[in-house]
Amino acid sequence: MKIIDLLTEEKLTLSFEVFPPKVESSFDSVKHATEEIAKLNPAFMSVTYGAGGGTSKYTLDIAKNIKNAYGVPTLAHLTCVSSTKQTVKERIEDIKALGIENVMALRGDIPKDRENEDRSKWDYHHAIDLIKEIKDIAPDMCIGGACYPEIHPESKDQKEDIFYLKQKVDAGCDFLTTQMFFDNNLLYNFLYKIREAGITVPVMPGIMPITNANQVERAVKLSGSFMPQRFKSLVDKFGTNPEGMKQAGIIYATDQIIDLFANGIKNVHVYSMNKPDVAKSILDNLSSILN
Repeated sequence: MKIIDLLTEEKLTLSFEVFPPKVESSFDSVKHATEEIAKLNPAFMSVTYGAGGGTSKYTLDIAKNIKNAYGVPTLAHLTCVSSTKQTVKERIEDIKALGIENVMALRGDIPKDRENEDRSKWDYHHAIDLIKEIKDIAPDMCIGGACYPEIHPESKDQKEDIFYLKQKVDAGCDFLTTQMFFDNNLLYNFLYKIREAGITVPVMPGIMPITNANQVERAVKLSGSFMPQRFKSLVDKFGTNPEGMKQAGIIYATDQIIDLFANGIKNVHVYSMNKPDVAKSILDNLSSILN
């Protein structure tokens, strides 16, 4: 099933992102975690891309298992970084062969050992290049893209950010998923601005439950996310209490999702960090709202 079809339905939905193992030795434990999340019957599950070598294969191994064993629609990630035109062509053919109809096209994080590399020789420089390539190879593929409710770390301002986002959508992006955020007002303001700019595709908010204090620094580093005082107070109070922080983080994420639903958002994507217990707790909190 194509994600765009799910996003245009009227019902409220929750979906989850999972990630493949980095090494073969952890494949079974990661596979088990993703299966436990699949058993919760989310609207769909996205599987991030293990860039380079054999790890990229795990993305499709996990996506295939979720789809075939549990009947959950899947969204396979694909990144520009570490990809050539040949590898992208092969990966898209593999995705099609598995009956997967959805691809998340991303630039991807540049590895530290490649930061000083001559990028002029790369086949892809931006997600827009990858989106165009996917459209050429598989015109019927449903393509998702990323967006930033605040500002992309490499953009000089939000106006520039939205300008390039419009180009990405015009290249063939069917829907967008946001980077994590912790203040819903940032999203509402962002949605207003992109609609004014002519971006009309569905936008799924991405919510990350922060269940331990160590995640906070990483979240800020990855996305530059603004941390509202309410959230900072939560971390200050419960950060040294692992179980308390976990419960508080789940409640905070649930509260964000409820507010999004109450304000007209129909579909929310949760960055599960491969934690079935966290995914289940959020779904349990929303049981009467989603049904």
